[in-house]
Amino acid sequence: MHVGHSTGGGEVAHYVAQAKPGRVSKAVLVAAVPPVMVKKDSNPEGTPIEVFDGFRTALAANRPQFYIDVPSGPFYGFNRPGAQVSQGLIDRWWWQGMMGAANAHYECIKAFSETDFTEDLKKIDVPVLVLHGTDDQIVPYADSAPKSVELLRNGTLKSYEGYPHGMLSTHPEVLNADLLAFVES
Repeated sequence: MHVGHSTGGGEVAHYVAQAKPGRVSKAVLVAAVPPVMVKKDSNPEGTPIEVFDGFRTALAANRPQFYIDVPSGPFYGFNRPGAQVSQGLIDRWWWQGMMGAANAHYECIKAFSETDFTEDLKKIDVPVLVLHGTDDQIVPYADSAPKSVELLRNGTLKSYEGYPHGMLSTHPEVLNADLLAFVES
């Protein structure tokens, strides 16, 4: 089974769509970007390209600060009233980001925001569990999860009310139980 999260969600969908029969029996997309994020003629309710240009500008201007600002705010929902902020999660996100190549991260923004996975989703015939939080500020729920499930032949949507993009880290006890149930089904 393959699990896709964030930018990986697109790669997982693409891999599963291209896999030889029998190589993949199930897949999971967690807070994933498919079918496509950016606003364009075929996706009029998508996120404007200026948002992603802003990410690229912030990353290029001060990468260490970018890797503090994103997890401190929208990624884990720590910018919401009453959020229980975890400095450990913020620090881990910063550490992971700083270990990667700046050029790869810059290009990744284009890949996760502009790649259209519509045709890949249509090709997938194995069961796919799509997990997504309704308060995902990185990959808006309405632009991703319900649309992905509509395109999948055998997709199941499980929504998490009020959960953020980084819900695997903020609510592991809930998501791990749902993942295990799907694997065992």
